Amino acid sequence: MDRFFIFALFLLPTVAFAASPLVAVDVGHGGKDSGATSARGRSEFAFNLDFSRVLAASLRQHELGVREVNFDGNIGSLAARPQAAAGSDFFIAVHHDSIGEAWLLNWEWNGQPQTYTEVKRGYGIFVSAQNPELETSLRCASTIGAMMRRAGFEPSPWHARKHLAADADNGVWYYDNLVVLYRTTLPAVLFEAGVIKHRDEELELLDPERQARMADAVATGIAACLYVRAAEPLTEK
Repeated sequence: MDRFFIFALFLLPTVAFAASPLVAVDVGHGGKDSGATSARGRSEFAFNLDFSRVLAASLRQHELGVREVNFDGNIGSLAARPQAAAGSDFFIAVHHDSIGEAWLLNWEWNGQPQTYTEVKRGYGIFVSAQNPELETSLRCASTIGAMMRRAGFEPSPWHARKHLAADADNGVWYYDNLVVLYRTTLPAVLFEAGVIKHRDEELELLDPERQARMADAVATGIAACLYVRAAEPLTEK
């Protein structure tokens, strides 16, 4: 990780700007499409909403503005999500991961048949090479990943099977065709907090203390990236 970002982390409490950067937090999926189903039958949207609320609070504690996108679960169109974020300085889509059917095993939970995996766990961060603010997207993604690792979280190496690495050490991968990442004028990332089909990680992702620690890591990474960007001198084009 660049030394300038580490240095910026120590500057954050003392540097003041005319206006705080505004972060759009998008809750993945919603009422019409609840996303993946966890090992114990809980919808991905429920996980996404829980973590997005904690993340929004942590961003505000870092003196960043927050624009809540799809917190009511009523946005049906993927293209409508970046539209709702227009005017923000950064866009983060919050998701939780699953796995293909070939890697699922059967079990029963509370009398209901469910599926789970034992081969995939960990977080992932995605950027699109088609995003018009790719440089900042990559920088923020790597900074978030570095803060996640510093907080003790491990990225999933599973994504190397399908995606080109942008910063594999910090869990950052290219996913060029994600609508929420390229149909925007903002720097943008999609954050997969963990794998809800993994039985142990599902329980970890439900733990409030762990959610708070993860949210703080993500918020710290975003704050470091955006405040460094705000502090950079303007150059003539």
